[in-house]
Amino acid sequence: MAIKRPKPEEIVVKLRQVEVLMGQGMPRIDAIRQISVTEQT
Repeated sequence: MAIKRPKPEEIVVKLRQVEVLMGQGMPRIDAIRQISVTEQT
């Protein structure tokens, strides 16, 4: 089974979501979990 690689556009969207959540005072790890990715990703 092949590993699904996200497209660059999808990565940018997720990073922006994390930035917005962190800007609202959410800790980084919680923001990462909120968008359904692991910290290693």
